[in-house]
Parts: sequence; C-alpha cells; structure tokens
Amino acid sequence: MVSDHPADTTANQPAPPTGIVVGIDGSEQSTCALIWAAREAVRRKSPLHLVTAYSVPIFAASGLDGGYATVDDDVIREGAESVVREAAAKIAEYDVEMDARVENGDAAGVLLDMSETAELLVFGSRGRGGFVGRLLGSVSSALPAHSKCPTVTIPLSCAPRLGEPAPAKRERGDKHPDVPVENVVTVGVDGSATARMAVLAAAEQAERAGRTLRVICAIPPYSGSLAWIPAPLDREALFADIKVQLDAGAAWLRSHFPNLPMDVQLVDGPPVEVLIDATRSSELVVLGTRGRGGFAGMLLGSTTDGVLHHAKGPVMVVKDIEDPRLADRESFGPMLEA
Repeated sequence: MVSDHPADTTANQPAPPTGIVVGIDGSEQSTCALIWAAREAVRRKSPLHLVTAYSVPIFAASGLDGGYATVDDDVIREGAESVVREAAAKIAEYDVEMDARVENGDAAGVLLDMSETAELLVFGSRGRGGFVGRLLGSVSSALPAHSKCPTVTIPLSCAPRLGEPAPAKRERGDKHPDVPVENVVTVGVDGSATARMAVLAAAEQAERAGRTLRVICAIPPYSGSLAWIPAPLDREALFADIKVQLDAGAAWLRSHFPNLPMDVQLVDGPPVEVLIDATRSSELVVLGTRGRGGFAGMLLGSTTDGVLHHAKGPVMVVKDIEDPRLADRESFGPMLEA
C-alpha cells in the first residue's frame, strides 16, 4: 500500500527508510529500477521506498537591473509528486509495503543520506538530468562508491527481462543483445577481502532467490606492466595455484551455505570484459567496491567501475563490512592476501 500523498519531509518528517530505496525520475531507466526493486522487496519481504528529489534552479537575470529569478517551487514539486504517483501505480500489483517520498535537495545527496539506514539502494544507470542522470554520468559511480549500504544499478538494456519494451536504440557495438538470462547470480572474485564480502552477499542473494551461485575469477593476460616476468613462468602452474585457492574458498562458502548450488569458474581473460559479458546472462552480478589492483585510497576499483559503466544487466556493489563469517576462511586452506 502507498500513501495518496507523497511524504513532505519538511512537515511530516518520515522515519528514515529501513528497506529498499529506489530512486525514480520518470525515465525509462528509473522504471526498470522500480520494477526490479519491487520484485526484490517482495522476495525479501522488505518495505519499498520510492524516492524522487528536486532542487529549485536559480537563474541570474540578464537585464541591466541585475538580480535573480527563481522557478516556482510549487510547480516543480507538483511535477515530482506526479512522478511518484505514476511510479506507485506502475507497481500497485506487487504485494509489498510501500511509501513514496518527494525530497527537496541534490538527488545523490538525498539517496546517500538514506543509505545510512536503508537495506539496499536501487537506481537506473542513467536518467533525466534532474535526477539520476548525473549519478553515473559526470559524477561517475557516485552512489556505489559512497553508499553506506549495497547498491544495485539497473541499465536500460535489461528492460526486456523486466517486462518492459526494449530500448529504441541499441548500444553501439553491442553485437549480442539477446543472450538468454540464466537462473544464476554471478560474483567476481580476486582473492581480496572485499571480494569475500561480495561472495557472502551474492550467496545470500542466490539462496534467497533459489538460484545457482556462479563464482568467477578472471586472470588477465600479461600486459606491459608484467613484461619483466621471465618467459619460463608457467601460466598453467599459475592457474593451478589459483585453482587450489578457489577450491578452498568454495569449501569455506559451502560451510556457510550447504544447500546452495555453486559453480566455480577460473577464466582466462580481462576481468572487466569477462564480468561485463556475465551481466548479459546472469540475473545479477555482484562485485566488491575495491579489489586487489586498486590504490588503497580509491573508493571504487577499476574493475567495478568498468563493469558498472558497460553492464547489460543488474549489478550489485557491496561495500566493505565486518562479517563474522570471514573469521574462519583461513582454516579452509590457502588464500590470497589483499
């Protein structure tokens, strides 16, 4: 059920959101995010919070008299309220506790504030300039990098799998737009502590949805930065060593999720390309915020950032968290140290 009147934060001061927060702006991208979030809220039995945000633009006057002109706040707010009403109507058939909120302020800032208490933050990869358009555009990866809770980014290209019309224009260079979606949740790992946190989140997601968990570790080819490595280095031996560590990690994961179907893959290829390809056929791809290759001060690793900007399906980014299940990983066998 949703209130007939979107919440006015200045008057009603609604409680901080504790369920799934989805950012909407009336665009096709945000509609995809809305549907995905509604389905996830039903699966998790969590409340769903529809949120749109606006700010009143101020224009400098061009006349000699100077001064400023402002747009009527009431007019803009009415438009924002119309957006959330239409969004609520779109998902009225879903059996989920729901509320709608219109916030006055910067969209990224509003959603980041809500991530302090939210269970999950969901949004489209691009939207209208007034809302989500800037979140993964000029301010690259703002929400996945800074959110206090996991985020899920929904690209427009996955509209058909959500029952929405396919985009009118296909992305340039996309030669495989119609790959069937498998009943799998995929997680990318690289041996880092952050990746182990992502694995736990992905396993929970797969178990909740009744899906197979696919664990992928992609080994990039030698690049210029590795040219100093002597030629006799046996790449097959390298793969065998990593396979031992992957198997140990799988044994650890099965100890915590004994009934979860699992597929562990060691792939020869650039991680970004391998994981972007996985977004085509996976229901969800899960990544950590940082991996082994990034600088310590980076908020978002290069692999995660690259996948987010070219994904063909939903991508969840999991922040660094403390989880007691990580404590016994070492007892299952060798592990890479981040």
